[in-house]
Amino acid sequence: MKSIAYHLLDIVHNSLRAGARLVKIDMEENTADNWMQLSVKDDGKGMAEEDLHRAVDPYYTSRKSRNIGLGLPLLKQNAERTGGSFHMGSEPGVGTLVCARFVRDHLDLPPMGDLPGTLHQMIIGNPGRDFVYRYVLDGASFKVDTREIREILEDWPLDHPKISGYLRELIQEYFSQIESGSGDSVVKHT
Repeated sequence: MKSIAYHLLDIVHNSLRAGARLVKIDMEENTADNWMQLSVKDDGKGMAEEDLHRAVDPYYTSRKSRNIGLGLPLLKQNAERTGGSFHMGSEPGVGTLVCARFVRDHLDLPPMGDLPGTLHQMIIGNPGRDFVYRYVLDGASFKVDTREIREILEDWPLDHPKISGYLRELIQEYFSQIESGSGDSVVKHT
């Protein structure tokens, strides 16, 4: 995968294929301790123990449209290549958790990519699903929760052009505030 954003998109796609109605994404960066962590938890159909182990095998896929599944094995490889770690847990009928930790200053750390654009596309491209995205950088954080946004908007669909444009600006503003350090301890959409 070319970027962390692509890894995120791949994991979320797996969650949606598994029937997830709610996907919780946590990204946390700690510059003092030199790590970055990506966690995705869903309420999809989950996996049995034997499938969980095969999911990180690059020559195994549950898809019928292709013979190999590289997303999870590449995420695991990229995390471990930086000196980080990878963990995956799942329970049938409950859901799956994927967690990858990276060493931030390692040469092999993939670039972040377009995280705001990726998050925006996940939300508007899957209007019947809910996402909770939490991003933390050295204690400053923001959260985007589509359940809260839907409640505020009442009957307006998230993929409506006006709502979609506003949502894109909101997400970009949150990322900009965190990256510039101008946000207080918490910037939260409520």
